[in-house]
Amino acid sequence: MRINYDFGDLEAFLAVKETGSFHAAAERLNLSQSAVTRRIRKLEQALDSLLFERTTRAVKPTLAAKRLQARAEAILDDAHETARAMRDESVAFAHQRGAVVTLATIPTVLGRIVIPALRAFRAAGHTSRLRLVDGSANEVAEAVAGGEADFGLCSIPLTDPQTVFEPLFDDPMVLAVPKDHDFAGRSRVQWSALTDVPLILPARGTGNRLLIDEAMAKARLPLRWSFEAGRSTTALDLVASGIGLAPLPRSAVSTAEVSVCALEEPEIMRPIGLLSRLGQRDSVTVAALKEAVRTAI
Repeated sequence: MRINYDFGDLEAFLAVKETGSFHAAAERLNLSQSAVTRRIRKLEQALDSLLFERTTRAVKPTLAAKRLQARAEAILDDAHETARAMRDESVAFAHQRGAVVTLATIPTVLGRIVIPALRAFRAAGHTSRLRLVDGSANEVAEAVAGGEADFGLCSIPLTDPQTVFEPLFDDPMVLAVPKDHDFAGRSRVQWSALTDVPLILPARGTGNRLLIDEAMAKARLPLRWSFEAGRSTTALDLVASGIGLAPLPRSAVSTAEVSVCALEEPEIMRPIGLLSRLGQRDSVTVAALKEAVRTAI
């Protein structure tokens, strides 16, 4: 059975029932009298029942109208309560979303970009709580695309149609070497010079390893590794201990316990940028944190 009436029809019915007048009901609802009449006729047709007996002097409710009144009031009360609940939930969610900002980031840019940005963000008077989610470039992309993070800071991840990448700067690949190594006094080292040294490469599947493998394939340079490390911090600890040498993004080398040489022929650059959901409208707080990141660079 199709329901061919709506809440407006029920409101018009109750207004006429309570005022005893189409004219008074129209004034209460801020409608024309003809509009109220049309709504009552529509309701009568939908219910196949006469609701009011109209005379030149009075409007009298029928038995059907008296039976309908309680149900109409209950229906409208439920509708109003639902609307209030939805508004309350929306306000609560908006407050929570404004109170907590989630930034997904690759760990290698924490020292150079994220920490200075957070300091500037706090210094500007922003008091929102900040949640940091660190992971690989692809994990950052998944967090942003899935709505788990307000935005991300990463190198170019696998293409996702739900996200948009804003390039900020190019992060060069450098060579981290022990302080007492022969390369420690050099400003630049060629990739071809790394064939006979104990090399610590990023683990397969990471963004840094993909960049290195692609560059070596294009340059047709063989690269033999002795160790693989999933995180740049692990690779740096190995280098500082004299275990080997590690090609890493420049922003990842923040310790004074190792020396750094530029790597060339080929030169490898890792684009770093902001990752956002496509079509997303940033809150004032999220926009402020994004600007703090841009300024920190």
